[in-house]
Amino acid sequence: MKKHIEPRRYLKQIDASSLPHIFTDVLIIGSGAAGLRAAIEAAKYASVLVLTKDEAAEGNTKHAMGGIAAAISPEDSIEEHIADTLKSGQGLTEEKVVRLVASEGPKSIEELIQWGAQFDRDEKYGDSPLNLAREGGHSRARIVHAQGDATGLELARVLLTRARSLPNIQIFEHTFVVDLLTQDGACTGALVHNEVMGFFLVRSKATILACGGAGQIYRETTNPPGATGDGLAIAYRAGAKLRDMEFVQFHPTTLYIAGANRALISEAVRGEGALLRNNQGERFMLKFSKDAELAPRDLVSRAILTEMKATGDTSVYLDLTHLSQESIAERFPLLADLCATFDIDITKEPIPVRPSVHYFLGGVVVDKQGRSNIENLFAAGEVSSTGLHGANRLGSNSLLESLFFGVRAGEAAGKAAAARPAERGPLSLKFSLPAAKKDALNLTDVINSLKSLMWRRVGIERQGQELAEAERRIDFWCSYVMDKEFDTRVGWELQNMLTVAKLTIVAAHLRQESRGVHIRVDFPERDDVHWKRHLVFQKGKEPR
Repeated sequence: MKKHIEPRRYLKQIDASSLPHIFTDVLIIGSGAAGLRAAIEAAKYASVLVLTKDEAAEGNTKHAMGGIAAAISPEDSIEEHIADTLKSGQGLTEEKVVRLVASEGPKSIEELIQWGAQFDRDEKYGDSPLNLAREGGHSRARIVHAQGDATGLELARVLLTRARSLPNIQIFEHTFVVDLLTQDGACTGALVHNEVMGFFLVRSKATILACGGAGQIYRETTNPPGATGDGLAIAYRAGAKLRDMEFVQFHPTTLYIAGANRALISEAVRGEGALLRNNQGERFMLKFSKDAELAPRDLVSRAILTEMKATGDTSVYLDLTHLSQESIAERFPLLADLCATFDIDITKEPIPVRPSVHYFLGGVVVDKQGRSNIENLFAAGEVSSTGLHGANRLGSNSLLESLFFGVRAGEAAGKAAAARPAERGPLSLKFSLPAAKKDALNLTDVINSLKSLMWRRVGIERQGQELAEAERRIDFWCSYVMDKEFDTRVGWELQNMLTVAKLTIVAAHLRQESRGVHIRVDFPERDDVHWKRHLVFQKGKEPR
């Protein structure tokens, strides 16, 4: 990054001697599937403090409508799950990681059932086999789901109930992590702001990032408002390595109605037989893939974009009208209720849909135990880059990854913390800032401009000149935003969003090929000779 917009080490001035300290063995930032599963595991060895900037049940996990991928059917196999994941990743997955995660899938599902998860079964009563759905890119039906399209809600309920039942886990809600603290190359905790307590320091022996992605840097996203890339940005400022930031996955089918949130419409809907049609009522996916509506997400998203351009419409249409009303009501109750609020009866009329940003494939580079390059700093879930997804994530592998690496990171962090002696003395840390300009900024206006820029210039299809223009615009905004010291959440979020947006744009500009979810119209072919590799970013160093 250019020096004038390279983010400073800390967003706030810090005088540790004047701030209250809270001590814990393991600090976990984020309360989604990865964070809560990590907390449950770490609590076997140490005390745990979970911080979340909203309510504990809020976050991306709650909004997951698809399910959890696991090869548990007699007709399926772990080898087939591995093969599907490798194919989807288009040369950038790590096979050892894929094999580990897929192999643990059945165990993860069984554990959740033991903890009280009510997954859908073939029969409503009794101990019948789990009902499995099929999603795009999967060769078999292997998606475990709950209440049709409410898997995320059920998973969040089960994990939060379990975590709250353990006496050595504390959860602080409405608590924003401004920055990670580091000393001598190791993470020692975080600078935190709570709505009631104000600023304080959390001192920890081990820290786990599990605070999701950055969908909110785009105008249209399935992500909740809190997905502002905080974990990615604080890790980058602390010196963590980030990779694959150019790979931003768009979900092909999100509800497109003026005034409505871009609500995710699960791939399982297409797995049940829903069809994509243009504004002439014509089915079009067979023109783009033999797998039609069940092609991988990158192919479906681009096909929808192509069809929208050809027809001049702002959306395409997801048609369930040929499916039975009973099946729709049982499998997709949340979708039916949502559409009904806009007077759409999905049993009788198609749903307007278009792609929206859904998932950041890149993140903090970690090993198989969730360890980053910074001592005592771990990561799990969407904020991390584990090697599972590569250039395109297979649907419903993300919750599986969160559970798997939540266990791995939680165990590693818990054991590391238990082995370290307690440090109860005050932290010796001072960080001063030059007097920042006090110009009044309309932060909401900058945020909206950023979202619009990313949507227009760094979307499904990218082009070199547009990426260069996007980078120039980001640099301009950074020149007068990044030197400010804010005392409010919206200010810190904007600085984090600009940091992540800059990394995404630079990575997209550097990768001169098309692979997976990264499509360069000026470099339309995949180039394994030069680009079958990752782009890695680290503060103060050139990307490599």
